[in-house]
Amino acid sequence: MKIGAVFPQTEFGNDPVALRDYAQTLEGLGYHHVLAYDHVLGANPNRPGGWNGPYTYQTPFHEPFVLFSFMAGVTTRLEFATGIIILPQRQTALVAKQAATLDVLSGGRLRLGIGIGWNQVEYECLNENFHNRGRRVEEQVEVLRLLWTQPLVQFKGRWHSIPDAGINPLPIQQPIPIWFGGHAEAVMRRIARWGAGWMPNYRRVEEARPNLELLEQFLAETGRSRDEVGLEPRLAYGDGNPDRWRQWMEEWQAVGATHMTVNTMGCGFATPAEHMAALERFARETGLRPPASP
Repeated sequence: MKIGAVFPQTEFGNDPVALRDYAQTLEGLGYHHVLAYDHVLGANPNRPGGWNGPYTYQTPFHEPFVLFSFMAGVTTRLEFATGIIILPQRQTALVAKQAATLDVLSGGRLRLGIGIGWNQVEYECLNENFHNRGRRVEEQVEVLRLLWTQPLVQFKGRWHSIPDAGINPLPIQQPIPIWFGGHAEAVMRRIARWGAGWMPNYRRVEEARPNLELLEQFLAETGRSRDEVGLEPRLAYGDGNPDRWRQWMEEWQAVGATHMTVNTMGCGFATPAEHMAALERFARETGLRPPASP
């Protein structure tokens, strides 16, 4: 199982030196990847109609493609995963271009986690339709895969029209692996058809088991096996109990988890150094080791 870390961007700050140190610390400790959340805009709780979402305009988020491009330049092995890009609120061809560029500049170290999101205000601000986002995302995935694998694309769909055009450069990974977040039955069907993996938001295996059974059923219908689909839950650092960490890692690995990502947010850490110290302790307690030098 490959172990990564959630970039604690709501608590990290904006110091580029600390960002560099964080990425290099992860790589040096043997973490496989770093995962970053995506929000472009935050709402004002005092706006007309109110707001009760978990994030507001005061919650900082670095844009994942830009953040990872910076981190790619100061690392050599660390992989990057978006967890998740809210795809239907973004232009599809632009996402294809951004992801391809990052994949090229990082040497093929990108996994693109996508989802449809929950923040209607954000959709409105980005001039996208919140209410058809589930239907649009399927066509978006089709368009992304075409743009990443063909120098010229001719496509006419319900929401996209590409009249014999393409992106250049193409990514190293053709196509870039797409992972899905979310829990709805429609998400499980999308994973079975197109997904390289699933990023569930469940903390415990028992919560995820019904969806895992659905995924097995839909994979069988599409002629794919579970071995073709990764599974990446997140593990909360919590109160720093190594026994609990190991128990949860063993439980998830028993149901086929290929990746796990530890989240140090919400634990009372006030500085980047505290987050890095927590990740160092997690690596030590769980036996994480950096790969041998070539």
